[in-house]
Amino acid sequence: MTTEYTGGGDPKRSMELLWGIQERSRRGPKPRLSVDQITAAAIGLADRDGLAALSMRKVADRLGVTAMSLYTYVPGKAELLDLMLDRVCGETAKPDEVPGGWRARLELVARENWALYLRHPWLLHVATNRPVLGPNLIAKYDYELRAVDGTGLGAVETDMVVTLVSDYIHGAVRGALAAAEVRRRTGKTDDEWWSEYAPLLEQVFDAERYPTAARIGGEAGAEYQAASDPARAFEFGLARLLDGVAALISGR
Repeated sequence: MTTEYTGGGDPKRSMELLWGIQERSRRGPKPRLSVDQITAAAIGLADRDGLAALSMRKVADRLGVTAMSLYTYVPGKAELLDLMLDRVCGETAKPDEVPGGWRARLELVARENWALYLRHPWLLHVATNRPVLGPNLIAKYDYELRAVDGTGLGAVETDMVVTLVSDYIHGAVRGALAAAEVRRRTGKTDDEWWSEYAPLLEQVFDAERYPTAARIGGEAGAEYQAASDPARAFEFGLARLLDGVAALISGR
């Protein structure tokens, strides 16, 4: 699937839309739509059909208006994508108090991001090397930095820990989303898939040639009842990641 990039629209218009800076009011009837409504409709479309299906025309169809009418609110798809990303960034929980210190706070950050990707799989296909400078994304970044602020890490290290967690979630959630998608596309459960392929594999697989794969793969497959268990892998990896951050902090 094609990757979309944030920050590709008109910088001035994107910032005005993201921060709700009102242009000089125009005479005439009350606007039929709002930027919030358009953004919500675009998110709903992307959630349902994927980012590849997103277009100004399809968003207009969802709202029951013409595509041309949307351009009086949002200049184009690039600015709309910035609005969508900032909007969903506002969904993550940001409680003031999280018992358990930095580790519990950072774990919450990781779990909130994991859940965000599961709700909006299209986020995997949005590159944010040039981040959306909207209020929700900045608030999310500020909260995530505060999860490990005051632990003795320097500013750059603190930023890198947040990036580490973000990158881990981005990679780990791919497996969970891919597993759900393959079930949806094929209409088969993992058990059904394996029941078809296991007899065929037995005809060609040489356990003596691949003893480690035979032993460990067999035990893991029996445990997972599938080729993999993305949710379990996420839990295992998150714990090891937090252990690594703990070692870094204790070294300070």
